[in-house]
Amino acid sequence: MDDSARPAALPVDDLIEAGREVRIRQDLALTALGKRPADKILRVGRLLDVHSRTWRDDWEIAIKGRRIAFVGPAGSYPGEAAERFREPRLAAIPGFGEVHKHIESSHLTPEWEAALVLPRGNTWTCEASHEFSNVNGAHNLEFWLEARKRGSPLKIFPLPGSAVPPTAYEWGGGYFGYDEQKSFMAESLMVPGLDEVMDWPAVWNPDNPSYQRLWGMIEATFAARGVVEGHASGLRDLPSINAFAAAGLASDHEAQTPEETWDKLTRGLFIELRIYAMPEIIKYLLEKNLPDWSQIAFTTDDRSASHTLKLGASDYNVRLAVESGLQPEIAIQCATINPARHMRLTPFVGSLAPGRYADVVLLSDVPSLKIEKVWADGAQVSEGANYIGPVPRIAWPGWATNTINVKRKVTAADFALKAAPGRATMKAAVIRPFHWHPDFYTMELPVRDGEVQRLPSEAITKFAIVDRFSGEAKISKMFWRGCGPATPETALACSVGHDKHNIWVVGSSDEAMAAAVNALVETQGGWALVREGKLAATVRFEIGGLMSCRPAEELDAEMQRLYKEAEKVEWMYEPTFRPRWHPGFPERLMFATLTCAPWTWVLVAPCEQAPDGFVNVQTGETHPVVW
Repeated sequence: MDDSARPAALPVDDLIEAGREVRIRQDLALTALGKRPADKILRVGRLLDVHSRTWRDDWEIAIKGRRIAFVGPAGSYPGEAAERFREPRLAAIPGFGEVHKHIESSHLTPEWEAALVLPRGNTWTCEASHEFSNVNGAHNLEFWLEARKRGSPLKIFPLPGSAVPPTAYEWGGGYFGYDEQKSFMAESLMVPGLDEVMDWPAVWNPDNPSYQRLWGMIEATFAARGVVEGHASGLRDLPSINAFAAAGLASDHEAQTPEETWDKLTRGLFIELRIYAMPEIIKYLLEKNLPDWSQIAFTTDDRSASHTLKLGASDYNVRLAVESGLQPEIAIQCATINPARHMRLTPFVGSLAPGRYADVVLLSDVPSLKIEKVWADGAQVSEGANYIGPVPRIAWPGWATNTINVKRKVTAADFALKAAPGRATMKAAVIRPFHWHPDFYTMELPVRDGEVQRLPSEAITKFAIVDRFSGEAKISKMFWRGCGPATPETALACSVGHDKHNIWVVGSSDEAMAAAVNALVETQGGWALVREGKLAATVRFEIGGLMSCRPAEELDAEMQRLYKEAEKVEWMYEPTFRPRWHPGFPERLMFATLTCAPWTWVLVAPCEQAPDGFVNVQTGETHPVVW
């Protein structure tokens, strides 16, 4: 549908609030008894009851407002209805739920995320919100609830992030501790808990400078009976897994191997499977004859709009699980009732049952998960792959659109690494993308005109972090191996640098690096590619430097232009043991600035504890980048 022809969203302010919820439930009870009329009855050929994992033939769903009032055999509803809809050829299943997703990684604002994922069956999302929180923590809840207030059919349940900031060595647009978490949990029933606790060394080590802050957030979550989500990357030994569970961290979405998954599952962790390891893990659990899959869900975590257009959303996760051998009905449970139970959201989502939102995915074929139509909030919002529902038109304010706070022109001199006087070479610290080693590498690098130089013959290039919060554009820089452009006078910059989201830039010359950063400041975030001294392509992420307020197809077209220009660049490459690091355009560098476990030596923006920005985030140790 053309955007101009799409129905406008009505301001419904349908956030979950206790007093309103009581009034809704009072009306639903009378409607279920037939004492008040339903608005609609949807009659389907089959309906999957995910509570019992059974199919019911020729059933009807009575809808009042945005909720389900009654389900039962066709003709059993005792009241009247204003409208009736029949889909005798289609099978009804609940709308899919994302147990853990960073909508920011779709690079779409929430209202356009809804238009992208609803036709793919995704009707509710637990938003892991530390990404935007690190850019503007003060407006975090306002940002995630605004689209819903204005009539978007996608239910977003934001979880304030524990990683704000990710470590004690990072700073910027947000700080969350006990007081902030207590306030968030009290402010809205849409907040189900605390987003993934990533800094495991700070949880177990009382001497870590983030220890008190993290345990304060955990305490505030426990006090509100919320869920504390976990992030157990790299934890594979039994003492660590037991300690992680004992700390009250309820889940993990980072399991890489079947054995690790089993050890975590049998220590009480809720397992959130990502697609990368899903086939192998599901096969293993089937071989183990796992009788109860209720502690398992599927998570998208990070998936761009371009990849969603190509692969799918939650529907792709379910299809992959079925292709990996899982019974379709169990796979559907893993994307509906299981995540709803884990997040304690079953009164609202997760099943086709009274009181829940009337979110229905209609399938023409269950094993292949062929989606014909999707209903959300009691109305049809898609026809085939096309979204036909409302998209609120939101003029996002300055706190969302002006987040690249760089008040000066960055110059080539900002990226120079000065050599000691009289030296022909200098020793340099070198790391690679996804550097998990306990120690960094060292190399002897040449000096020219008083500056330490790159060494392209050894795939050594320069990588830098530009702070985008202080206005001063404080810059840390060092040498990295096996990433970035080999093409002369070429650089790539991006404002998405998980999880602090400063600007990162990698380049074959300091001049090109400066040009790429300055271009990024002009667009208020996104991507900037300078090739052979000229700006070749940009992609605009004007909302928080993370997202764009436009349709997925429009954003994807801009990304495809970037990819096309990037194909003209020779990119360095050296394999690491980290999955999903591939030759070519280094898009995964967006995740190479992570500071959560098991990262050790990383580059962060200059801070008091690490003036050069080079720090071991597990120990707090610092080191010069050249000496």
